[in-house]
Amino acid sequence: MDFFTSKNFFKLKSASQNRIFNIPKRIYNTRIPMNEDFLHYLWRFRLIQSPLFTSQNKEIVVLNPGMHNTDAGPDFILAKIKIGDTIWAGNVELHIQASDWNRHLHQNDKAYNSTVLHVVYCCDKDIRLENGESIPCVELKDKFNPELLEKYEGFLRSKKWIPCSGQLADFPKIKLNALYSRMSIERLEEKTQVILKRLEKNKNDWEETFYQVLAGGFGLKINQEVFLRLAESLSLKKVIWQHTNLFQIEALLFGQAGLLQNNSFTDDYPLSLKKEYDYLTKKYQLNHLPGYLWKYLRLRPYNFPTIRISQFAALVFSSQNLFSKIIELEKIEELIKLFQVSTSTYWDTHYVWDKKTLLSPKKLSDERINLLLINVVIPFLFLYGKQRNQEKLIDRALHYLELISGEKNKSTKGFAREGLLFHSAFQTQALLQLKARYCDLKKCLECPIGLHLLK
Repeated sequence: MDFFTSKNFFKLKSASQNRIFNIPKRIYNTRIPMNEDFLHYLWRFRLIQSPLFTSQNKEIVVLNPGMHNTDAGPDFILAKIKIGDTIWAGNVELHIQASDWNRHLHQNDKAYNSTVLHVVYCCDKDIRLENGESIPCVELKDKFNPELLEKYEGFLRSKKWIPCSGQLADFPKIKLNALYSRMSIERLEEKTQVILKRLEKNKNDWEETFYQVLAGGFGLKINQEVFLRLAESLSLKKVIWQHTNLFQIEALLFGQAGLLQNNSFTDDYPLSLKKEYDYLTKKYQLNHLPGYLWKYLRLRPYNFPTIRISQFAALVFSSQNLFSKIIELEKIEELIKLFQVSTSTYWDTHYVWDKKTLLSPKKLSDERINLLLINVVIPFLFLYGKQRNQEKLIDRALHYLELISGEKNKSTKGFAREGLLFHSAFQTQALLQLKARYCDLKKCLECPIGLHLLK
């Protein structure tokens, strides 16, 4: 059936003229307002139909649309535009309406004085630079293929788990490696920004910073922040002073965590830890965290804070200057071996104090080691290599990601159902970045898959 039939239209009566208008339901009901992201997309990829003319009817030829400016100032820099018989080199600013220029106060900003063209969806007003000069304005309304906007609006309206769900089979497999590389590096860069802030706070002390971030890694998402607070409250220096005594390290960590404040312990082990911590508290003038900060709800017993703190204590005890050791190692098997630690023997038959369970040694699992490598060790190696201009460390960090098995979680399983192929953590980290920074935010115009599907 042809689209323009009574089934697809509804009647709208004009009160003033008593006329009937036929308007497509899908356009009237679901039209999403034009946004600057779509204009950027059209301009950046030269998807504008020629010929183009300014509002003063001078012909425009885009010789170079310029580079997208992600900092403050005009949207595109270093553009080259021919207006009439003159070639202009400078910046380009995009708006939905020309009057947005004044609403954004660009007329008072010298940073925009190098603007040679104002690209808008609707040229509703003549505008001027801060120096008083007028700017040529070009209107893009009706100057692009409407199917592009329809596809883009479809992504924005989508209620699926990712906007392009069901269409990923159309993305060329040959382009997947480029997608994985870009997204994986982006994710690493984001993680290193967090490390950089903490490194600055710690006055460029790499070992202390690694110790703190590693502690956060032991806490998973649920107890990550309180684990970080624990490490911040107990410097690595104080911990390694007890490097010959695992019991003292456990006493320090459990005590600082606020988990030894119970006065009704019945087992000898927590009683001994509490006595040792009381002594160390006076020696180092410590102030412990409130014990109620730790969360147990919806955690498997193997992930209880008590188990993770004991494993963390074992790792700190077994490897002094841990980050320095990691830098020296070249084989991932050697790296993994560093993290193969277990709780102290008390926890073989316990998950919490004073409640005995069946014998179950609690070694740090391969899956948990992989997560620590992915989220802590590899970002540190990557950043350290960049900071010290050591390409071999950067390459090693990326190589480690390729050697580690891909994570299995809700997002990666979803992409598997869509037909994407992946095996390593290098690829799954890329997919997690894609989901969190593009799909969830519907940044389809910045996503390689979205751009391909919009063609």
